[in-house]
This record gives sequence, structure tokens and C-alpha cells, in this order.
Amino acid sequence: MTIAFLTPEYPHPTTGNSGGLGTSIKNLAESLVALGHGVRLLVYAQPQDAVFEDQGIIIQQIKNIKFKGLSLFLTQYKIKKIIDQLHQNKQIDLVEATDWTGFTAFIQPKKCPMIIRLNGSDTYFCDLDQRPVKKWNYFLERRALQQAQAHLSVSAFTALKTNELFGLTIDFKIIPNGVNLQKFENSQQALLGKKVLYFGTLIRKKGAMEIPYIFNILQNLDKDTALILVGKDSGDIKTGSSSTWALMKPLFDEEAFRKVQYLGPVAYHDIKKHIAEADVCIFPTFAEALPVSWLEAMAMKKAIVASNIGWATEVITNEQEGFLVHPQAHQAYAEAILKLLNDKALNQVFGENARHKIEKVFSNQVVAQKNVEFYQNYI
Repeated sequence: MTIAFLTPEYPHPTTGNSGGLGTSIKNLAESLVALGHGVRLLVYAQPQDAVFEDQGIIIQQIKNIKFKGLSLFLTQYKIKKIIDQLHQNKQIDLVEATDWTGFTAFIQPKKCPMIIRLNGSDTYFCDLDQRPVKKWNYFLERRALQQAQAHLSVSAFTALKTNELFGLTIDFKIIPNGVNLQKFENSQQALLGKKVLYFGTLIRKKGAMEIPYIFNILQNLDKDTALILVGKDSGDIKTGSSSTWALMKPLFDEEAFRKVQYLGPVAYHDIKKHIAEADVCIFPTFAEALPVSWLEAMAMKKAIVASNIGWATEVITNEQEGFLVHPQAHQAYAEAILKLLNDKALNQVFGENARHKIEKVFSNQVVAQKNVEFYQNYI
């Protein structure tokens, strides 16, 4: 069985940088190959058309067609022809695409099954961010969902919210994102040097603007705490600023800011080092589907203080693998962090529980096998 993933991003030096979507696809692709299946990445919005192989995965770069007013449709038609040809030549058995911006709305392969996996559409994130969605994106995302032969979602919350927003009654199969246990393994005990880590894009929807307020309180409670921020900066849709980090900096108290390090983006293979050196990982996000970053921290036995919104309880059980606190409850959030910094035993118990949950529910092997069983129904 050979699965094609149609995606705008994939973490590879040739295809460019990637966020959580590309990382989740990479995790699944590597696991499918390990199980003896074929994987082909159809990565669009690339600077050139090219095909190469990387560790058993075929990566096909697709250059978008540029033609004023027709670029989207012409690119979709180009990709449809590529899919039809690959399927006819028995090089792929089905295609899985993401829901983001409904890119497959006008891609209707002749015979190749098309599956859509919810990782969070623009409509979904706009609703969680409490901002208006573009009508065109809403139309495309709804149409893409209606046309797909099968549907997956990384969380039950995302599936329910998506049906609600689009007025649909799709029966989504829930299969979460997975994480590579071998890549994210940590034999060290909790360091308890009072180092707090946030890793991910600096963006409002991930709670970046709440972090200064939380850390100011934490610093007032304990002057020895330090904050490390890792991830790319981004523009801010609310203010129009080109830098969320620029908006964050003046929100820190002067004394607290001295204990803050923003390292910017780091290579994917280097993130493990920063997780290993942290005592507590924080994720005060407002909008996710099922974040891979949480899984990576949990796999490395890190105690976590995360958001308590929506999908969160599908990943973390409050007071078992971490604390779940609303991102805007700044005092409670800071106190939860401090409790884990001061209580070594509790910190370690949460970390061990987190690793155990990853092994049982979110390991690549477990997740990949569930996907294989699902795919086989449509080939």
C-alpha cells in the first residue's frame, strides 16, 4: 500500500521550514515506511518541480502555476493530473490531504480515493480566535470536506467543532497525531533549575501574548525562575504588527525581562536539547487541533502546564500528566508552574505519567497502525 500526502509544508532542507502540520505528516510517513508501506509526499507551493527520495520516502515538489486570477484553479488542475497519473501507474493507492484552506475543493481525481484529515481549518481557527473568516476560505473548506471519500480528525473536539461550524454531520474517524519515541527520549531526571520553556511559533493564537503576564507573576513569586522561548516569530493579525515578539517585549516587567531568553527558530533535530534542559514546559494556547509539541515534551518526561481549552483533555489529564489552566488565568497559571518547579516529586511523577501515556496512546507505532487499518477500507 502506498499513501500520498498532499501538503503545503514538509520539514526537509529542500522543501523548506514547516510547522506542526508538516511535523505530524513526517512522523506518520516515517512510521508507515517502517511498517513496510510506501509513502509519497506531494508538496505544493514549491520553487520547482522535482522528485527525490529521502529515507524511503518519495518527495515530489510541485511548483504552483502563476496566472492572475486563475493560479489556484490551474495549480489544482495540475495536481489532479499528477494524482490521476500516479494512481493509474499504480504508484499510489490513495491521497490524504489537510483541511486547511480547502485546497482540494476542486481536485477530483478520476479513481484515486481522497481522504481529508482535520488538523484545523482556517474557519476552525478563526472561530477559536474569535475573528471573522474569509467567505472564500469557508466555501472552499466546506466543499473540500463534502467531496472527500473519507474523513479523519486528530481530535474529537476538532471534529465536533468542524461539523458545527460548517453545518455538516460527517462521521470523522478520530486518530491523533503521533510522536517518535526514539527521537524524543530522555533518561535524565528533572533538573529543577527553575527553567521554564515555551517552544512553538510566537503567535497570538498560541497564547504568546499571555506569556509575559504569566512570567511577571512567576518572577514576583520566585526570582530564580528563568524563561526560554524557542520558535519563529510571526506577524500579529490583530494589530498588523510584523512581529509578535516586538509586541511581547514591552509587556514584561523590567526585572522579569532580564530572565528571558528568546532563541528564535531552531532546527527540528535541535529542539530535543532545549526540552531536555527545561524543568517545566508551558503551552498557554487558545487554538489547536492536537499539538505535536505537547506530545514531544510529554515523551521526554516533562511536566507541563497547558491550556484547558477544547482538545486539551484528549492529550493531558489534569493533575496526572500536567496542569491544565486557562491561558488568561495568569495568577493560577503562574502558581501551577511554580508548584512543579518547587515540588520535585510531583514534577517527576507528572513526567513519568506523561511518557507512559505517550507510549500507550500517542506513539508513532500505535498511531500508524490505526491509520493503516483505516486506509485499507478505501483501497
